[in-house]
Amino acid sequence: MKAFVLNTDSFQVEEIEKPTLQPNHVLVKVQYAALNHRDQWIREGQYAKIRLPAILGSDGCGEVVEVENEKDGHWKGKDVVINPNINWGNNPAFQQKEYQILGMPAQGTLAEYISVPIDRIHLKPAHLSSEQAAAVPLAGLTAYNALFNKGKAESGMQILISGVGGGVAQFAFLFAVAIGAKVYVTSSKSDVIDKCKSLGAINGVNYKEENAIRDLAKSIGGFDIIIDSACGNGMNDLIATLKPGGKFVFYGATKGLPKDLNMRQIFWNHLQIVGSTMGSDADFLSMIAFCDKHKVHPILDKTFDLKDTVVAFDRMKNGDQFGKIIVKI
Repeated sequence: MKAFVLNTDSFQVEEIEKPTLQPNHVLVKVQYAALNHRDQWIREGQYAKIRLPAILGSDGCGEVVEVENEKDGHWKGKDVVINPNINWGNNPAFQQKEYQILGMPAQGTLAEYISVPIDRIHLKPAHLSSEQAAAVPLAGLTAYNALFNKGKAESGMQILISGVGGGVAQFAFLFAVAIGAKVYVTSSKSDVIDKCKSLGAINGVNYKEENAIRDLAKSIGGFDIIIDSACGNGMNDLIATLKPGGKFVFYGATKGLPKDLNMRQIFWNHLQIVGSTMGSDADFLSMIAFCDKHKVHPILDKTFDLKDTVVAFDRMKNGDQFGKIIVKI
């Protein structure tokens, strides 16, 4: 089969052996895969415990073509999405030490076929195309955990999604709109803000403009929840826009650690700073059900053929996308 393989000195399509089914596994013919920043960080050597060669890709949608146990034969021919969690553990609140994510060291979805345990597959929501469904798993799960489990988001709340161009951020935005929250966004691109407003955001501002976020918050009385992935020295400015009792939920720190935090502001206003990662297997089921119930359609950026995967990665690296980048296998 064809797969896009990362080696120490190459990143290209290679011909490799099709996976052999292990007990209680199924073979999925991948139709579409979606990229995440995790894939790019592995490509750049900026991820923990990298093992090469690696087939990246945590997101995928495809057709079940083989089952190891014939009692699972009813899955044959079904279009499915793949839960990228491996060994989350029994505690729904956080992952165990042995936790991994599909796509290194386990083979990822940037390949014609992938073998996964049968409990990793779930029927594709009927309202989504296979291309759309491929965009959902990792980013959708991360957003669901951050927004609902950690943020406790509810209808009517004033929620800020910062840096809305990212994959997780766009799902947090779509989910918050779906429940009837009053959603605001930040981006450095006016066209992204306009797109979000057309999809239900009340307003948005350019985070590079001085005092733009502060002025927005002041005009509405502050935010109940902020969903963020950057942190860095801008954290104090964001935290200052929370209402008393508000939550700052973050699932990354792409701008690094802040030089300091205004601790007095945090304790005096009873603020919560909450870290979050992906989410449990139960969260994945809830997230898929939520997308189905609310007919959530992910925002797609561009679709590339497998042979053009490097171009797709470079688009993500350069920050040129809005929405999920898809690879047709």
